[in-house]
Amino acid sequence: MPFPFSDEIIGLIPARGGSKGVPHKNIAPLLGQPLLRFVIEAGRAARGLDRMFCSTDDADIAAVAAGLGVVVAERPADLAGDDSPVLAAIVHFLEGLGAREGRVPATVVLLQPTSPFLLPEHIEACLDGLERYPAAQSAQTVTSVPHNMHAFNQREFDGPFVRFRFEAERNLAYNRQRKPVLYGYGNLYVTRSRALLSGEQVYAKPSFAAEIPLEYAMELDSPEDFAAAERAYWSRPMAFIRSWIDETSPVHAECNEKTKEKLP
Repeated sequence: MPFPFSDEIIGLIPARGGSKGVPHKNIAPLLGQPLLRFVIEAGRAARGLDRMFCSTDDADIAAVAAGLGVVVAERPADLAGDDSPVLAAIVHFLEGLGAREGRVPATVVLLQPTSPFLLPEHIEACLDGLERYPAAQSAQTVTSVPHNMHAFNQREFDGPFVRFRFEAERNLAYNRQRKPVLYGYGNLYVTRSRALLSGEQVYAKPSFAAEIPLEYAMELDSPEDFAAAERAYWSRPMAFIRSWIDETSPVHAECNEKTKEKLP
């Protein structure tokens, strides 16, 4: 049965345990801290989030999240496979929370651990956009695509040769000035629960955009990505991350049973 919507804004950390490229990627160490801690700290510092949850199928990830004060929502194994869409995990979480509390939050801030350079102001910019534009069903951060990675400059293989993927457009827009400005995903989606429960994606339209610098849009999926993220941070430490990371020690997977919660 449908549940009424509250005014609550919650952060949801999707963190399955079956990553292949980096085992237990969501709690793999970055700068001496489990990866998911970065989005937890950003969510905790952001204005507007009422609660944070972690949806996971993995006991070790649950232990780390709970130890950091995040409520754990158990995710079934059939929603935690390599091909499982994140939308299904979000809907499962919202339906479970609704069954437990009798209502669902108005808005879900999707805190993806693989975007560790998320800042509190990125979250606040997206929430402000949803408040300013009531018709918007979602908000997302975006970053401008570097010229050498622009769609009109992309190639594809044709046997042993390569060709422009969009050759006609490339011939017309042969220099930077002639190309349209394009944007890629930044590091965050914020979506109204009503849209999610009706089957819309996390980028439900219309989607408000908050532009962020490219350096904050790094996404981690491989050991090389982790190494690159550490190099990027140490070459230019980010003030917010430095504000908490300098005062903490590496966190071990110790489960705080008082904060661990299973949703039906």
